[in-house]
Amino acid sequence: MIYKGSCHCGNIAFEVEGDLQGVAECNCSICSRLGALRWFVPRAQVRFSTPESNLSTYQFGKKQIQHHFCAICGCAPLGTGSHNGIEMASINVRCLENTDFSALPVKHFDGRSL
Repeated sequence: MIYKGSCHCGNIAFEVEGDLQGVAECNCSICSRLGALRWFVPRAQVRFSTPESNLSTYQFGKKQIQHHFCAICGCAPLGTGSHNGIEMASINVRCLENTDFSALPVKHFDGRSL
């Protein structure tokens, strides 16, 4: 299935293809502040419909994850990074259109301990 996502103002817009069966709720310092529910997919499954240069990026700690956000509205729809040599995207499902994320099973991830 193809899902459409964006920041609040539309400066960042993308499509992601995959089978959304559940999400992760991380307790790290950034995810807990954002209230993000994460869906991890290979980066190749994400296609931007706006220029990727519209992404602002924040990194902290070990700087292994690029947390992308919109410099205009502040919304943080996704992040990117590498896991076991595979480029991955971390989609904030709260930024996907027409998605009932409240019906998805939530796996709790202890990112604070990393």
